[in-house]
Amino acid sequence: MSQVTGIQYYRHGRFRVAGGVLPDAITAYQTFGDPKNPVIVFPTCYKGKLDGQSYMVGEDKVLDPRKYYVVTIALFSNGESSSPSNTPAPYNGPYFPTVTYEDNVRAQYAVLTQKLGVKKVFCVIGFSMGAQQAYYWSVMYPDFLERYIPICGSARTSPHNECALEGLKAALSASKDFQDGHYKSTPEHGIRAFGRALSAWTYSQAWYAKKGYLFDGRHTSLNDFLREDSEGVFLEWDANDLLTLLNTWQMGDVSLIRNGSNFVDCLGAIKARGLIMPCKKDLCFAPEDSQNEMQFLNNAKLVIIDSEWGHMAGAGMNVHDDEFIQAEVKKFLEEP
Repeated sequence: MSQVTGIQYYRHGRFRVAGGVLPDAITAYQTFGDPKNPVIVFPTCYKGKLDGQSYMVGEDKVLDPRKYYVVTIALFSNGESSSPSNTPAPYNGPYFPTVTYEDNVRAQYAVLTQKLGVKKVFCVIGFSMGAQQAYYWSVMYPDFLERYIPICGSARTSPHNECALEGLKAALSASKDFQDGHYKSTPEHGIRAFGRALSAWTYSQAWYAKKGYLFDGRHTSLNDFLREDSEGVFLEWDANDLLTLLNTWQMGDVSLIRNGSNFVDCLGAIKARGLIMPCKKDLCFAPEDSQNEMQFLNNAKLVIIDSEWGHMAGAGMNVHDDEFIQAEVKKFLEEP
């Protein structure tokens, strides 16, 4: 029987981040399997909680705890690790400092080395914002990491992606109930507008054209889907958490870590072996971005997910894409 822990909390103490400092920073994480096995790190994505990582972790999944020691780690601002919603004054709510991917990965490295005693990471795998963290790992800790797998993500957030995120931020922050982040109750108007705006980016035009939003009869109309899946899911979230995470996503660029912001040189210096898996119809992280990055990566292969699910192809949302992704990941992990 594989070993599974509940959610654990690592206290960093006073922790510097891009926007200042967190006096008592906390990183939430969970482990699966035997620490003697090869270590796989699986960080969360946007809107990701630790219990949502189960679509890839399990004895019947590619991240099998009988074979690997799997560590799932929550991003700052996801509501489990330090976030605007759970940090006491003076850094609560809208006063929470800006946090970057670099800050997150430094914190994750501390959990692995100082708490879990990890000496080497076999692989970092992630979807969306998790994919961008995988790239950051390959740049920040080149001698600590052997392999990385970005699924539906890129090494740098594109201008088009940044523009989309600006629209989402405006939908939430300009709402009448957001109150510059000082709301006393859930700013439903803003969060509902935010969810509806995001829904246009997470699935492809082809998916909408074929009425994928009906989900085989679960919904009766597009508006049902928007109300329940787009609005409803985000109503469970804190608005300041959503915006802080969005800022982290927006600032993604591994070349800010080294090589003087020279993106080409930064990618060319990555030592770890990579499996790059964009989706053919992803509107958030276009496959062209990955194809461009492949020109500069010296030890990676590109496998495009041929799916009409768009960005959500990588999120375990449908059996066909999930089986394809897990089969490719399994092959890559088992390569000598």
